[in-house]
Amino acid sequence: MKIALFATCIVDAMYPRVAQATVQILERLGHEVVFPAGQACCGQMHLNSGYFREALPVVENHVRAFESGFNSGEYDVAVAPSGSCVASVKHQHAMVARWAVERGDKRADATLEARADAVGERTYELSQLLTDVLGVTDAAAQLGSYLPGAITYHPSCHGMRLLRLGDRPLSLLRTVEALNVVALPEADQCCGFGGTFSIKNADVSSAMLADKVENICGTGAGACAGGDVSCLMHIGGGLSREGRTTESGAPVRTVHLAEVLASTRENPLSFDGALALAGGAR
Repeated sequence: MKIALFATCIVDAMYPRVAQATVQILERLGHEVVFPAGQACCGQMHLNSGYFREALPVVENHVRAFESGFNSGEYDVAVAPSGSCVASVKHQHAMVARWAVERGDKRADATLEARADAVGERTYELSQLLTDVLGVTDAAAQLGSYLPGAITYHPSCHGMRLLRLGDRPLSLLRTVEALNVVALPEADQCCGFGGTFSIKNADVSSAMLADKVENICGTGAGACAGGDVSCLMHIGGGLSREGRTTESGAPVRTVHLAEVLASTRENPLSFDGALALAGGAR
């Protein structure tokens, strides 16, 4: 299968290793990965903050960047290592296109809603693609995933509530060789990030983060995994500022699902924040 990588702007700018790990996993399964050059921000930040007018050209760019490859047969599906960005593509893009037409926005394209729906239908979050489309049920057997140690998992709000990912990410983590997945108390509680929410409502966000950090550290796990680097950045900041460590004195880390699945005996994940990739790249 040919798969388009929707890297997302935060992964591209701050966590490129997550995109590298995503590509590595898919290529390990024998699939070809394509990177549509025209992609940029999906507009989620604008939309979640109510800036629909400003989001319209951003949404249009995303649709244009991905639909051409779908239409030409360059790739079959698109994947992103981000539940929140995929939720935006699937649930918000067509909505803002319809909003613009209904309000008579002169920039509105009457075809954009249907085109956005078509792109959204073929766009998947990573765990969704692996389980529902590519049939991965055993990460150790099918991906060679290996990571000794204990880890817990934080489900992001968009992945849990909009995409309804359910146990897909956890089912993959539980089949990683040598990995002990520890249940996270109150896992369904928001970490407090929420994009601009954490800036506009800093006190509330910090209180929510404090609860999340306490629950993570209470598991005794050495790291918290997740499917959205934005949540992991927020949680990781809280862990770092508080100097949280395991019983052995090692810092408690955050790590993306893709990095865990890409970890193998030959190229294991390093919790110093770098993932050893094929060819020695870090």
